[in-house]
Amino acid sequence: MINNSLLIGLLTLSSLVGLAQTPAKKRPINSKDMYRLQTISDPQVSPDGKWVAYGLSTVDTTKDKRNTDLWMVSWDGNESVQLTNTPDGESKARFSPDGKYISFVSARQGATKGQIWLMDRRGGEAKKLTDLKTDMDDYVWSPDSKKIALVLRDPDYADSAKTKVRKPYVLDRYHFKADMKGYLEKGSTHLYVFDLASKKMDTLTTGNFDETSPVWSPDGSQLAFVSNRTDDPDRNQNTDIYVISTSKGATMKQLTTWPGADNNPIWSPDGKRIAYLRSTSSGNFLMYDQPVLAVINRDGGEPNLLSKTLDRPVRNPRWAKDGQTIGVLVQDDRQTYVGQYALADGKFAKVVGGNRSFSELEALSGGNWLTQLSDPQTPAELYALENGNPRRLTHVHDAFLAPLELATVEGFTSKSKDGAQVSNILFKPANTSTNKKLPTIFYIHGGPVSQDEFAFDLTRQLLSAGGYAVVAVNYRGSNGRGLDYTKAIYADWGNKEVLDILGAADYVVDKGIADPDRMGIGGWSYGGILTNYTIATDTRFKAAASGAGSSLQLSMYGIDQYTNQYETELGAPWKNTDKWLKLSYPFLKADRIKTPTLFMAGEKDFNVPTAGSEQMFQALRSLGIPTQLIIYPGQFHGISVPSYQKDRVDRYLQWFDKYLKPKTL
Repeated sequence: MINNSLLIGLLTLSSLVGLAQTPAKKRPINSKDMYRLQTISDPQVSPDGKWVAYGLSTVDTTKDKRNTDLWMVSWDGNESVQLTNTPDGESKARFSPDGKYISFVSARQGATKGQIWLMDRRGGEAKKLTDLKTDMDDYVWSPDSKKIALVLRDPDYADSAKTKVRKPYVLDRYHFKADMKGYLEKGSTHLYVFDLASKKMDTLTTGNFDETSPVWSPDGSQLAFVSNRTDDPDRNQNTDIYVISTSKGATMKQLTTWPGADNNPIWSPDGKRIAYLRSTSSGNFLMYDQPVLAVINRDGGEPNLLSKTLDRPVRNPRWAKDGQTIGVLVQDDRQTYVGQYALADGKFAKVVGGNRSFSELEALSGGNWLTQLSDPQTPAELYALENGNPRRLTHVHDAFLAPLELATVEGFTSKSKDGAQVSNILFKPANTSTNKKLPTIFYIHGGPVSQDEFAFDLTRQLLSAGGYAVVAVNYRGSNGRGLDYTKAIYADWGNKEVLDILGAADYVVDKGIADPDRMGIGGWSYGGILTNYTIATDTRFKAAASGAGSSLQLSMYGIDQYTNQYETELGAPWKNTDKWLKLSYPFLKADRIKTPTLFMAGEKDFNVPTAGSEQMFQALRSLGIPTQLIIYPGQFHGISVPSYQKDRVDRYLQWFDKYLKPKTL
């Protein structure tokens, strides 16, 4: 017979065991979680295939910035090692081909320019290898590990005065400004070779042309690289593949002659061929285009266009170690999958796909690959891809995801007024009743030539956690559906895309998902531009948030970085004024807009300058439509300061809550 005290003890123990087995209750994601999210970047496989180095970016809330340190994970996934831990940040980790060193770039010890540092894999502190006086864009080890090829920018002598007052910008280029870079004076990027033993640097190229993307031939005798050597490279995108001997004073040889773009050269393991990406179009403006995988002999000649009939963009070409196949990432209808081409017969095989997104590709022996993979519930992690099966290597985001309750994500296809079939993605708050109509936000992607995929989407997850259904629309102009679908909006902005957005809105209303009286719309960049086009076309949206957008397109000529696009696609404003005015209808017909709209922009944005948001804000303010303008100090087109990123999402939710949620909620 059990006495009372023993019974109480057993009951208490039973209760504790039950508590231990009960999983912690999860909560909706919120904007503060943005500070906890880490980002993996630039994975590199060691020469022996046993380790993968990568960058891991974290938020330093005290300094309000992101900082990247270097890590390694073993190929079996059992061991993870942090290589650096400094406030200066490190990037571009590279293994020396002999496996003895890991190099990286950092502006440590108060340096104003990034330098190459060497870390001996046997142990010890990293040592600074270079003392560069100018900006380094890229570097790559020679096959014998004795030299490093560098891409360096010409020095900016105008900014070397003893006082802090910069000399005036002297501009005479056709393309005279660019986002993040600012005003563009004369100056180019050139190739150099650094000898590790002597610490001497030889100049390979000079002149007024840029040379980028160097890759060593397997025997170390040549570099392949990319350059546009037309009379005025600012006026076209006619890049070609060149090769040059690595001896001082060598002359370069042009391999490709396509009038469009040739980029991303990669040598075959035997050194006999070079794979690269070639534009579909031979024109001088290539935004509405998709890269084609090409292979050319090392001496030139007619290339073999392996993916010409695929009608999908391919990227990240990588030779398999045996040189018999080339792996690629393929963008296709809301996903990016891994495929490969056989050199013998040109046949294509899909290696692995599904409703997810692959974003990196590096070759290992035996036909295996390193890749990076994200799905709607998981931020990108590193995976080993063995016989077509992904095996997870990193678990960076486990702690981030553990307490969170995320939106459910599904795809749907809508039909536009003109009959177009459009692929979309729907985010619904967790634990939502299936028969409850929700306030709904259409958050529109930029580009326009990009696509929303079945990948982890932080912004849409945060909006959905606010109680909203969130819709991502792959309107015409997006990629992943073929070249004709992408080019459908050429010189016809704000027409078919708006039809596609409205068609998606009709769908979610008809299906009882969206409350038709509580729909909002927003986006950044071309997503902001389409927000403006949509609210000037239809009044069904009760709130809008337009970020980094424009409407009076005529006023963008000369103040942003797209002059070449404008003159090619729309014609010069003084010759084709009617076309420019037609595409400016959100501003010129602003009195049609009834939607309360929040406008946002980065102060230093040269991609879509603040004028585009300022003009629309002023127009709605004059018309008495509720509006507000937010300018993020010191920011370019992409908002990079963590507190500003959080602020943007908070303001989205505050604005939409004000107009889309009844007072009683």
